[in-house]
This record gives sequence, structure tokens and C-alpha cells, in this order.
Amino acid sequence: MSEIFKNTNSKIPINGQLAIELENVKLTLPSLAGEVQILRGINLAVKNGESIGVVGPSGGGKSSMMMAIAGLERVTSGTVKTAGFNLSDYNEDKLAKFRRDNVGIIFQNFHLIPTMTAIENISIPLEFAGFVDHHDRARKLLGKVDLENRAYHYPAQLSGGEQQRVALARAFATKPAILLADEPTGNLDQKTGKKVMDLIFELHGDSNTTMLLISHDPILANRCDRIIGLADGKIIENSDGK
Repeated sequence: MSEIFKNTNSKIPINGQLAIELENVKLTLPSLAGEVQILRGINLAVKNGESIGVVGPSGGGKSSMMMAIAGLERVTSGTVKTAGFNLSDYNEDKLAKFRRDNVGIIFQNFHLIPTMTAIENISIPLEFAGFVDHHDRARKLLGKVDLENRAYHYPAQLSGGEQQRVALARAFATKPAILLADEPTGNLDQKTGKKVMDLIFELHGDSNTTMLLISHDPILANRCDRIIGLADGKIIENSDGK
């Protein structure tokens, strides 16, 4: 295992054999036209270290399922267990601490803090998690994604691919048990997107993080251990990748 992913911080361990367990998860949201059923009874079990490609049409529930797994969306009914913890038992403060210690997220639109440099963006989650060597670890992670020479540049001074590599380093910074990636190459050209995805799978392999990857690219999804297809709030496919 890469030296940078040796965990020196006291973190909550994963309990049991499954990294993610969804049992009859339903999500219903209000609208002016009445209630909208977003998730319609999702059942899913993901093993520790497994990589899952999540595919399906827009509006099918992919991002909502991922938000529920991260505790960013409260489900209407059912059970969500992430890294062995039942998220329905947690208030907002406990959910925030849970995400800090267990979950890394990569968004399509990067979500970097514009007033902070690349190294500061990566240092923030490390500081919050109590790493005393946060600056040194952030610098090493920048080197891992080939951006050490851009450490003191702000997001506006970076290309889209560079911003996503900073976001990737930030997501892996605390060696999270779970990595959630929502269309991480959606705003990138094909060549840059491939480089970012190669890095994601490299870091996933180094850290043994469990990964859920939303993508409309079937070639990309097929690089995962397993493919889950969602449509109309239901799982319609569960097959091996690679």
C-alpha cells in the first residue's frame, strides 16, 4: 500500500463485511404537482473494497441514491447503512462527523473553495479530521496527482482537469472508507477525462476504498467490479463489470 494511505488518524472502523447496505430504501419528495417518488424500494449490498459502476438514464435516481448513502439526503423509509453505521440514527451533527471520517465525494463541478489554493483545499478535510501533518500530506497528494507545481494556485488559475485532480486528491485525503463519484469526468474532454479516471482507479486500488461511480459512459462503468443500473427509482441491472 502506498505510504500516503497509511492511516495515522484515529478513525471509526468499518463494522462487518459490507461497506454499504440499502434495504427497501424509498425517497419521496414534495412538489407543486404532488409527491414525487425518487427511490422506489432500493436493495443493495456492497462489499468492502468493491467498485460499483452506477448507470442509467437521467432522473432515474442515481444521484439521490448516492446522496442517501452519504447521509446528505434523508430517506422516507427503509434502512441505509454506510461503513457499518445506520444513518437513520444520526442527527445532522453526527452525520457531518460521520462523513468527515468515512466518506469522500467527487462532484462533476469540482466544488473547490475558490478563495483557497490547491494545497489549502486538500488540507481542509485533513485538518478537520485531526491530522497534525495535514500540510505535508496535502503536498504529497498533489504530487500523487501530478500537481505539486500548482500547490499555490487558486481554482480559477487551474484548468478543468487540474481542478478535478485537486478535488480527487481532496476526496482521498483522509483515506475514506467510501468514495462516491458523481459523473467526475462529465465536464472534461475525453483525453483529460481518461487521465482523471485512470487516477481514480489507481488511488482506489492503493487505498482499498469502496467506490460507487456514477457515469453515463459504459466503457468507464465496465472498469468497475460490478455494474448497477437504475431507472425510475429502481435497480434494473446488477451484473459483473470488467
